Amino acid sequence: MPELPSYSPKLTARQQQILELIQSAIARTGAPPTRAEIASELGFKSANAAEEHLQALARKGVIELVSGTSRGIRLRSEDLRSINAGRSRQLALPGLAQLALPLIGRVAAGSPILAQEHVDQTYHVESSLFARQPDYLLRVRGMSMRDAGIMDGDLLAVQATRDARNGQIVVARLGDDVTVKRFMRHPDHIELIAENPDFRNIVVSPEEPFEIEGLAVGLIRNSFLV
Repeated sequence: MPELPSYSPKLTARQQQILELIQSAIARTGAPPTRAEIASELGFKSANAAEEHLQALARKGVIELVSGTSRGIRLRSEDLRSINAGRSRQLALPGLAQLALPLIGRVAAGSPILAQEHVDQTYHVESSLFARQPDYLLRVRGMSMRDAGIMDGDLLAVQATRDARNGQIVVARLGDDVTVKRFMRHPDHIELIAENPDFRNIVVSPEEPFEIEGLAVGLIRNSFLV
């Protein structure tokens, strides 16, 4: 992990802990944590306690809070550039265990997602970036998963599997289309949940063609791969 910048001692110990958690999440995944994730990581009883600390950090000018999204936390631009530069170097650092991951472009109807004709290029990525080993990268198209921190143009690290638990983010095939959504199985149908109120959830009835292609196990901002 890149060395993270130090900050003024004006921060309380708890505020410094939360700031370092935000820095670590951005360095690891490219996205800040949610309030609920901060609360869970630090043992708070509710996300409101995390929000109070975030507001204090924002008042001290070390972060910016953006309304309307669960991951609306931004670091100061110079600190974010420092993390991004360090992470870019880490992705290409020689001598570390690396994965050769094919980047999947558009998927032709009816053909396997890992078919050779779908592979745009191959990236060599440090394996320690992922808690679970991915099999390929998929370029995200659209903003339907914005509030999960997954943006248009990002590279989603995917572990190939046909199984998923409720609440996991999956790559799913619906007839001729491949989509990224949060998976939810109900007694009589499957629901693919968008993480953006501007997009509708997708309801899949038992008679419709549907397959899980994989699980999201990490995220790489496209600008980090240089």
